Amino acid sequence: MSAIALFNSAFTLEEEIRTQLAEATGFEVIEDEDLINEAVSQFSLDRDKVERCLYGPSSVFNRFTLERESVAACLKLVMAQYLSGDRRIFSGLLTHLIPSSAAQVLKVGVIDEKSSRIHRAVEEGLSEKNAEKLIKKKDAMVGDWLSFLLKKTTNDPGLYDIFFPLGNKGAPEVVQLILENYRRPPVLITEQTKQAVTDMALAAAVEKSLLDRGYTNEVQCSEDNITLLVNKSVHNFSRLAESLTAIAGNVPGVRGVKVAAGKDYRVSVYRDQEFSLPPKVLLVDDEQEFVRTLSDRLNTRSYGSFPVFDGEQAMDLLSRDTPDVMVLDLKMPGMQGGEVLKKTKEAKPEVEVIILTGHGTEEDKQQCLEQGAYAYLQKPVDISQLMAIIDEAYRKKAQAKVASD
Repeated sequence: MSAIALFNSAFTLEEEIRTQLAEATGFEVIEDEDLINEAVSQFSLDRDKVERCLYGPSSVFNRFTLERESVAACLKLVMAQYLSGDRRIFSGLLTHLIPSSAAQVLKVGVIDEKSSRIHRAVEEGLSEKNAEKLIKKKDAMVGDWLSFLLKKTTNDPGLYDIFFPLGNKGAPEVVQLILENYRRPPVLITEQTKQAVTDMALAAAVEKSLLDRGYTNEVQCSEDNITLLVNKSVHNFSRLAESLTAIAGNVPGVRGVKVAAGKDYRVSVYRDQEFSLPPKVLLVDDEQEFVRTLSDRLNTRSYGSFPVFDGEQAMDLLSRDTPDVMVLDLKMPGMQGGEVLKKTKEAKPEVEVIILTGHGTEEDKQQCLEQGAYAYLQKPVDISQLMAIIDEAYRKKAQAKVASD
């Protein structure tokens, strides 16, 4: 005996199938919530941040912070710990973390046509409009996660050992089908499958160690030997290989490290540097050419900046993401900068706001500072001066967080 991994698209009798399968096998059910709880506990993660990485759209700052990749690495480590056990049913989105090499796990995918799923949702009490909206949202979330994690789609049969549409089947029929496949041929724990789980955990540990230093290399592991693939432009490959080998080689359990060129490798300019999380800077200004240029200049100086072009866009982004610093223009079409400042401080007071405007008055300045703006600057501003103010604001926020922990 070993394990079953069950993934259902939304409204395909998820709970009924999971419950009846557990009753028929006597297996322990491990859901996404269990894995998330363990990861939050083990790695001192922010729960909201983990759930946002899984279920929400990726942060606009993720390419600077590598937050989603780091969360995925932690979850892989937790999944490997659970896979070392026996007689378990894994259920949910995180079943896609289980590698195909873990052959002791029967991976099952249950999907169905959208119209049938809407019909079931309506039977559960949703209006047809809300059902369609919810299914679209859940499908988009799953698709985004699979694209990020595996560059595959939900309906890719290669993700599963058994893959079928629910159709008119009831939960008992689905459970019977799963059990028939589970027993024939038998899914067994062997030395090879144990090694596959060990390799999964070791690859995740190396991946996390590399991410902590800002490296996003593809990590492969076979019998405790690590292969790191370079899928980026580099100038000094040997220097990069030395750095990667040193980091991966320090992870307990690694027997050997090989660095190889991946399919997207090409020779170019490479600037090696120690990685640290950059300030996440949201730029809000209706002068699109100006703000795009400013964003590019900040990004080349190791700031994680992202531009939006009006107050409404800023507040929409703020509803799902939290920058460290906001650089805000006062005079914009629609929602004015003063209102953005006020709403930002009400919703997320930890965000430090720097006013950068070419049209403000002394009265505007006084009002903004009274409403909580960190600084008030006039255009044009020297980039070095702006960077210094951003650094000061970022330090203030970091110190406040440390004090509150």
